[in-house]
Parts: sequence; structure tokens; C-alpha cells
Amino acid sequence: MSSQPISKERPTIKDVAARCGLSVKTISRVINGARGVAADTEARVRKAIAELGYEPNLVARSLRVGRSDAIGVIVGAIDDPFFSTMTAAIESEVRMRSHLLLVASSGEDGELERTLVKALVSRHVSGIIAVPCSTDHSYLAEIGRKVALVFADRPAMNLAADAVLVDNAQGAEMGTQHLISHGHTRIAFVGGPRGVYTLSQRRLGFEAAMHQAGLRVPPELICEHPVTVEDAERTVADLLRLAEPPTAIFAGNSRASLGVVKALHALGRTDVAMVGFDDFETAAALVPAVTVVRQDPAAIGRLATELLFQRISGDSSPPRTVLVPTTLVARGSAEFSPAQPV
Repeated sequence: MSSQPISKERPTIKDVAARCGLSVKTISRVINGARGVAADTEARVRKAIAELGYEPNLVARSLRVGRSDAIGVIVGAIDDPFFSTMTAAIESEVRMRSHLLLVASSGEDGELERTLVKALVSRHVSGIIAVPCSTDHSYLAEIGRKVALVFADRPAMNLAADAVLVDNAQGAEMGTQHLISHGHTRIAFVGGPRGVYTLSQRRLGFEAAMHQAGLRVPPELICEHPVTVEDAERTVADLLRLAEPPTAIFAGNSRASLGVVKALHALGRTDVAMVGFDDFETAAALVPAVTVVRQDPAAIGRLATELLFQRISGDSSPPRTVLVPTTLVARGSAEFSPAQPV
């Protein structure tokens, strides 16, 4: 390690380089999240930055490169637990790279999404991570040549771009297979709204598991119209009034899961098994506790940020899609056969 004296004034990038015994260029590459830096080297640099209290001169660097040291994030709803967890992970990664974070909510409105993207670009952000809701992102083709873009949770439509997605089909297939393994053959799919990418992928996974098991999927057991918890609750009540009701339910998202739980509890139906896609706060405390297919929004945030900074640092390789796997958490609501209610 270099024995060069460290400045007593505000620490500079040269001070960090001296502390680590590395070049200023290497320190800059670590700060900017460039690819090809060894993990132990990055750890040394991060440790030195923390020890010295080094803070990059964001204004000077912005003037030099012609953009701000800010990253824009657009999510559907800031108060959604999934998006808030993902955003917190992004913020942690962005801060580690000495950038700022600007967060906005589209409210699942395609026109507002366009407005927010333009507003972030006008502020010369270095890059944007977006959870897309528009049905056509071709308008971003020109912007994508100037600002790094990564899509999270859902892919862009009509645009070749980087995306970090949950493996929704794999998760739904796994959850449905779990119900089938306990003897259930008449299984309903509850979740909406129709046309949302994540839900359509989960339906594909559900149907794949049923077909692999040689089971028919009756159309009356596919319910993609519920949007709210109350919608799902009413849907489940209707399903259980069928001449041949389902013995198990796969809920396509956390809102649907809450509606299923409310309906089953209200009707005293402990004989209907369920698996929900995505965990929710009270899932483990209910009786029975709810078996879920768990997503990892923090991993999505971290991977999306890593990919974004690779692009910011000049990576021009073809767009790529990263799939984040899910896990099954068995808690009791699905682990019984149709003849053995909990």
C-alpha cells in the first residue's frame, strides 16, 4: 500500500488512489460502475472511500460529461410494497456509485409515463430504470441512443432494450405443480387485470403445469377480470357456487391472494387449497398460513442498476434480458389433498 500522505483538506480522488495504491483511472472506473474491475479491487476502493469520507464533485463532473449524476426511476406506484422494495435496492446501489436518485410514479398511465421520461431526460439524467406500463415504447428509440435505459419487472413493448424480469411463468408453473402434487385436479386461476405482462406470463405457467399433468383447464376456472381485492373476493364466492367448484385456487398476485383469503374465511371453507403469487405482509400470520411463490424485488433492483451502470460506462453489447427465479414457500394453505381439509 502506498505511503503517500493524505490531504487534510476535503479528500480528492487522488487521495483515494493513494490510499489504495491504485491509479486515478481505476478509482474512477469503480465509482462509475464500469465493468471489468476485480471484486477485491472494488472492495478496496469502496473501503477507502468510506474511510476518507470522499464525495465526488457532482457539479464539476456533470459539466464535464454533459449530464447530471442522477438516475431516474419510474414505477407503477411508489407505495406498492414490491416497487418500494425494488426502489430501495436501486437507491442503495446508486448511492454506492455516488449518484442521486429521482423517483416518480406513473400510476400505470401510459401517457404519464411518457411525460415522466421526457422530464427526466430534460434534467440530463445519466440513465433511467422504468417499470413500463405503455403498450408501445417505440418512442424511446431515439432517447435510448442518448440515455441508458433498463426496464424492470416488465419488458418494453416494440423496443429492443435491456430488461430484468421475474421468471413469472416458472413461478406459476411451480406453484400449480405444488397443488397438483397434493391431488388437486380442478384448480382455478384468479388474477387480473387481463393484458398485464406479468399476469399473462403467470397464466401461461399455470396452464403449462396443468397440461403437463394431463389436466384440462375449464374456461370457467380462468378468472382474469379481478383488479381489486374485492373483485377477487366476489370471484371466489362465484367459483365456489359452481356445480363443479374448484378444490384449489392459484392466485395470480397479492391482491388476488388477499381476496381469496377473505372469501375462504368468510365462507368458512377450510377445504379449498390455495397458492398465491407474491408474498404479502400477513401471509405467514393467517390460519392456515398462505403458501406463496415468492419474488425477489430487491434482486431485480440490484441487477437492473448493475446493468444500467454498465451501459452508462459504455457497454454497447446487444440488449439482454435477465430472469430472476422465484421460490416456493410452503406454509400450510396448499399442503393437503381435496379429501383432507385443514
